[in-house]
Amino acid sequence: MSNQSIVDVVIPTYRPDGKFEELLRRLGKQNYPIRRIHVINTKSGTFPEEVERMPGVSVTHIDPTKFDHGATRDMGFSLSDAEILVFMTQDAVPANVRLIEGLVKALKQTDRVGVSYARQLPAKDCDFIERYTRRFNYPGESRVKDQSDLPELGIKTYFCSDVCAAYRRDIYQEMGGFTKRTIFNEDMIMAAKMVNAGYQVAYAAEAQVIHSHNYSGLQQFHRNFDLAVSQADHPEIFEGIRSESEGIRLVTQTMMHLIKSRKPYLIPSLIYKSGCKYLGYKLGQNYRRLPLWLVKICSASTTYWEKTAENRDL
Repeated sequence: MSNQSIVDVVIPTYRPDGKFEELLRRLGKQNYPIRRIHVINTKSGTFPEEVERMPGVSVTHIDPTKFDHGATRDMGFSLSDAEILVFMTQDAVPANVRLIEGLVKALKQTDRVGVSYARQLPAKDCDFIERYTRRFNYPGESRVKDQSDLPELGIKTYFCSDVCAAYRRDIYQEMGGFTKRTIFNEDMIMAAKMVNAGYQVAYAAEAQVIHSHNYSGLQQFHRNFDLAVSQADHPEIFEGIRSESEGIRLVTQTMMHLIKSRKPYLIPSLIYKSGCKYLGYKLGQNYRRLPLWLVKICSASTTYWEKTAENRDL
């Protein structure tokens, strides 16, 4: 790749709000040039007309039945011929003008780095526990991960987030692109393919976006159910990889942080939400044993199951 690689950005949207427009404005001020921003909007209600008129932004509208976490992003990839594709979500706002620069720099460390992903910082309204979770999952130190890290990191070796991640076109294509049918987790599946093929995943702590959610226990349950479904559908990647131990480590370290911060009254909330995560995860691992009506209740993606029910043996 040349010193100044061509960079395009792909952003899937659904009912975008003011935060999305702020995201676009901040992308326009980046110190590393972005050639084009491809927005793929899942049609529902109105779409802001001013976005369609923004220079350097192209908008493609798709029917809700066509959306898929993997296939829709792969469609965005096919709309571009850029050397580097940055994928973002509509609620991830660049923290400063150096986001793209940081992602590209991390991607170019070696010829083996196939993807780099950004650090996610908590928003102003982020609750105390979630702030610590952000720091746990997205620390202040950058790191490059490969197969040699599996004994130490387990499933965290594959950790990557399309909330904000940059992919090298050639390695992405070599891996066959995002899986075209997935409920969730297309980013980790791709990262795992890269690692297992001898490539590297770079965590770029210098590239920063503001992104956090104050999920309820029920929302955590739904997310972890879908996460486990995605892993159960790809045993060739996730079978035999340590996963639950990482969750236990997060809970224990968060509890210690609450005690040190003199906020032990938040421990019941931590235990409740952690229990919701664990229950959702265990049910998702065994989703094939559950009736379809129960799977739909457990999942955050009911349309996914409606589209696939006739093709799945539930």
